[in-house]
Amino acid sequence: MTIHQELERAVEDLEATLKAASLWQVETPAPTAFASRQPFCVDTMSLPQWLRFVFVARLHALIEAQAPLPEKCDVAPAVAAYLQQQRARTSDRLLVVQSVERLDEMITRH
Repeated sequence: MTIHQELERAVEDLEATLKAASLWQVETPAPTAFASRQPFCVDTMSLPQWLRFVFVARLHALIEAQAPLPEKCDVAPAVAAYLQQQRARTSDRLLVVQSVERLDEMITRH
């Protein structure tokens, strides 16, 4: 299995996990929100919006293009902090963070 195939499965797992945790059904950000220069677009999007419309979308684009992966990915700590602050259910928080950690590790180790 290629890294892009592994990555595709991991992204699908993240999508399913976000849906199960009710973090996928978020409002589409305004087009101007994507112009943010802040990490995770914190000034223009909620983290669930960023995960769905930026992170997952970019990963799908990399997979489709069979493009080189970034050298480093470290999204899980931000996701964990956001979910802790939002007081997400512990089981949801753990599953979402584990899914993102898997992606972080996969991208960084490639």
